[in-house]
Amino acid sequence: MNLISLQLKTTSNYEANLSDLIDKINNSVQNSIILAPELALTGYAYDDMENAFSITEKAIEKLIHLSSNKTIAITLLEKQDSSFLNTMYVFHNNMIIHKQSKHKLFLLGDEHKYFIPGKNDDIKLISINGLKVGILICFEIRFIELLFKLKGADIILIPAMWGKNRKDHLNALTKALAITHQCYVVVSDSANDDMAKSSGIITPFGEEFRDDSKEIISLEFELEQINKMRRYINIGLANG
Repeated sequence: MNLISLQLKTTSNYEANLSDLIDKINNSVQNSIILAPELALTGYAYDDMENAFSITEKAIEKLIHLSSNKTIAITLLEKQDSSFLNTMYVFHNNMIIHKQSKHKLFLLGDEHKYFIPGKNDDIKLISINGLKVGILICFEIRFIELLFKLKGADIILIPAMWGKNRKDHLNALTKALAITHQCYVVVSDSANDDMAKSSGIITPFGEEFRDDSKEIISLEFELEQINKMRRYINIGLANG
């Protein structure tokens, strides 16, 4: 199985963004877990929320179909009554197997003015092909209490729209997350000009595979690397 981080630019053309995403998924190998950047189809379309939301239904239909031999994780705009959420959808075996809305909103980006927060209880480990997978959305990786909820994860997915002025923070926090949890971390950040990029995969040993010039970053998943690290430095996460 491969872990794949997509590093894509998001334009104001939502249909074109969806077409680009589909193209990248089709060009990814089968039996992969594919992570897209936060709100990759729309960005933070604060001045166009209703219209931006209209792409969600079409995207869900397309991604369910594409998930027959791939697992796809992406945050999309979701609407509840008159309020919006930034919601992670995980597509697997032609189904939505998990939804999780962003719980910790980024106040510096005025997210609290346009989104309502998701539920804390939705941040939990899920099972994908027998693997324990956790998700934190962008800003959430700064909160210690949320990191504890993912103890025992084999893979942690982090979709992000992380500004380039804090690029060092994204690099440091995601590497530390992999080392602390002794697991694989996949981070997918926007490739827009004002974003940090820094997308890639970090191994349980802290080895980083990042490339700001690529749209598709891939690494083979090896469960034995997790087991080896947890046996080598046993902090209570050992799988055997």
